[in-house]
Amino acid sequence: MTRPAPKEIGAIAAVAGIPVSAEVAARIANSIGPAFEGFAAIAGTLPFDLEPATFMVVQAGKASK
Repeated sequence: MTRPAPKEIGAIAAVAGIPVSAEVAARIANSIGPAFEGFAAIAGTLPFDLEPATFMVVQAGKASK
């Protein structure tokens, strides 16, 4: 998990149907960057990193036992 660059933010926003200017993309990257850096130490170790579609199946299986 790496800090997103403004170019990546712009591409993601465009795919979502909400194109943003380069300036807005830079502001978004600067505002969410610290969150990515804060979680970098534990990235990939959280159980929710599993495929979200299987999360409910696994939880239902545990509940039925």
